[in-house]
Amino acid sequence: MNFKKMSLTGRILVALLLGSITGIILNTLGASYFRDTILVGGAFTLFGGIFINAIRMLVVPLVFISIVNGAASVSDIKKLGRMGVKTLGFYLATTAIAITIAILLAMVVQPGIGLDMSSLAKTEPKIAEAKSFIDILIDMVPTNPIASLSSGNMLQIIVYALVFGVALAVLGSKVKNVSELFERLNDVMMKIVDFVMLLAPIGVFSLIAKTFSGLGFKAMLPLGKYMFCVLFALLLHAVFTYGGLLTIFTKLNPVQFLKKFWPAMGVAFSTSSSNATLPVTLETTEKELGVSKSIASFTIPLGATINMDGTAIMQGAATIFIAQLYGIPLSFSAIITVILTATLASVGTAGVPGVGLVMLSMVLTSVGLPVEGIAIIIGIDRILDMCRTVVNITGDAVCTVIVAKTEGEFNKDVYYSNVKSNSISA
Repeated sequence: MNFKKMSLTGRILVALLLGSITGIILNTLGASYFRDTILVGGAFTLFGGIFINAIRMLVVPLVFISIVNGAASVSDIKKLGRMGVKTLGFYLATTAIAITIAILLAMVVQPGIGLDMSSLAKTEPKIAEAKSFIDILIDMVPTNPIASLSSGNMLQIIVYALVFGVALAVLGSKVKNVSELFERLNDVMMKIVDFVMLLAPIGVFSLIAKTFSGLGFKAMLPLGKYMFCVLFALLLHAVFTYGGLLTIFTKLNPVQFLKKFWPAMGVAFSTSSSNATLPVTLETTEKELGVSKSIASFTIPLGATINMDGTAIMQGAATIFIAQLYGIPLSFSAIITVILTATLASVGTAGVPGVGLVMLSMVLTSVGLPVEGIAIIIGIDRILDMCRTVVNITGDAVCTVIVAKTEGEFNKDVYYSNVKSNSISA
């Protein structure tokens, strides 16, 4: 197969495989000037470093612009009142639950224990001095937003972006030009993400080859354990959190929900994009789940913007995994910071493939972990991305059904009717 004609996902997977094989072969051959200076210390470090820096380059502007847009899009919350509060409360609460599940599971499984990557970091990573929970909350509010943007203080950037976006939403038509400017800037950032991801195959090959040249086969087992943590956390969240909330607040059968919502889940799995699945999600919730159009048209698009439970699960598990790989203990306040950062970052995580890794670099930065740790997971992330997108849109739909049921805009007969196989168009 022609490498140039392959999809980006295919090229990244090929790069992962070739990089792993190359690294293991170099590890087997042992130390030499060619291996250590020309390849590992030269070409691999150069191209891998450029790719990592390109990802870091995106973090601050992408987070700020995306969250401003996400917050500005909830202008209807004032008009819709209770519905808006319920929707936002559900999305933020389930995201916090999701990342907590992932962190606890990763602490139990300990996927990164037994593999020491600390020697591969260019500098010794350090966790910031532990702070109390109260201090974390106080420090979330920036005294100088420009300084926060310059220094990359993610929690402060997120809070300021939320306030800025809400102000745009409240002012409405008075600042229409400013809102439109941020929408165009968001388009620009998404295109830059596309450009950076074109470097992914070279970056992944270089980083993985460098990693495996020092670790050999020892890296395989931790990577498998990390995948297990993410997939099992996604399953737990979908079954118990979503299923439980649906049962508690609506008394509806969760199995019936899965039967009716399956077409949208299939599209989400294949596209790895909440945004691309949006038309199918809307159609399914209205025609198969019995939700009124007025409810679905508000909660579903909002969910595609700010409800990223699956992405939060990846960020939580990956943060613990990378901390263990580098032998860096995370204090309780650091874990709280991860939960808060990932939860708030979900407001600005675009519903397109691959952006979760950029957001992960932001979460790692917030607690001082080396961004280079992303190298070992990026190759398998597409598989996990497909699964977590299914969880993301499932959360959107569960929230929509709950809000519709509590607002009296739900058709129970439609919900329990037979699945119409020809009613959903992909």
